[in-house]
Amino acid sequence: MKLVLLIFIYKLVMPVLLKIVGVRIRNKGAYHGQKQFIVVANHNSHVDTMALLSSLPIRLLIKTHPVATATYFGKKKWLAFISNLFVNTVLIKQKDNALQLLEQKLKKGHSLVFFPEGTRGKPGEMQAFRSGIGVLLKAFPHIPFIPVWIEGTGKILPKGSFLPVPFEAEVKIGAATLAKGVSVEEIVVEVQTAILALRGRE
Repeated sequence: MKLVLLIFIYKLVMPVLLKIVGVRIRNKGAYHGQKQFIVVANHNSHVDTMALLSSLPIRLLIKTHPVATATYFGKKKWLAFISNLFVNTVLIKQKDNALQLLEQKLKKGHSLVFFPEGTRGKPGEMQAFRSGIGVLLKAFPHIPFIPVWIEGTGKILPKGSFLPVPFEAEVKIGAATLAKGVSVEEIVVEVQTAILALRGRE
């Protein structure tokens, strides 16, 4: 039932809405042949998550989970329920072992959508990455990361806004890549560099 709902939202409804507000998604073929991965992207708007889920093939929807903070989406039980049902999120709490929860998903063969900045930043600006993505990729060196550069969505639905405004935006999806860094710090820099490399790519 949940899969049917996700297909309806992200393969039928959301692509139309994204087109209306001006979001263009490039290189959806990056998922071809991939069974498991961690999508890693910069973050300016709630539109980012919607666009990334819409970019996924149907076969990957039910096993791909955007990572969100429970302090925002889990403040109320009903909000956490809606977040899980309609967005398929995995909610993490700062006081708990958040990485352990994410590792459990990965061990089950599921994939993640990860925003290493930790929160939505200013449109067009990328904040410093937190170390979590480096820890995960070091612990699961066989799982590739898929870098994504998102631009313009912060103008469509800025932080604190509830109504979208049409604006030209792009979601540039890079190639699935196995992390080569040895340390957590090296992996974080590697991922950040891969995302920024997509910024000027046509």
